[in-house]
Amino acid sequence: MSDGRNRDAARRIAAPVPGQPKPAPGPMKTLSVRAQNVLKELAVELTGEQPPKGTWAPSRELLLALTAERLATARNCGPHTAAEIIAWAQGCGVTVKSSLQYGRSLSQMWAGLVANASAGALTSAEVIGALERSIRRKSVRIPVAFQVILVKILLSNFE
Repeated sequence: MSDGRNRDAARRIAAPVPGQPKPAPGPMKTLSVRAQNVLKELAVELTGEQPPKGTWAPSRELLLALTAERLATARNCGPHTAAEIIAWAQGCGVTVKSSLQYGRSLSQMWAGLVANASAGALTSAEVIGALERSIRRKSVRIPVAFQVILVKILLSNFE
């Protein structure tokens, strides 16, 4: 009888089909519905893939094309969802480099940039990242000290 059980178990294991791409290995935990929806939108934009409705796992091609900056500007993708997607991709063997600093409020971020500018250590990547995050959060307030820094940067580039 144990022979029959082994054959049944062997039938349930899907054999790889030649010529078809292997699905990306996924971690044990599935993605939340919000994370799946974010990745479905990004799949269309980044790879042209049309994900099916319902539960879906992103392709390895999508995970390789994914960047932290793209997640930061994606619709409905906040810091927790981005962190979940980055961790899930890591479980699939794909590292999404995260240059964003989550967990800081916008006012803390602006204060840090003003301090960096005062020390002469402000980079254009920091300025771009801060403005993108502010836009994504639909913030209409940019501190006056940072506005002065932006004016100086713009004037120095045009003279």
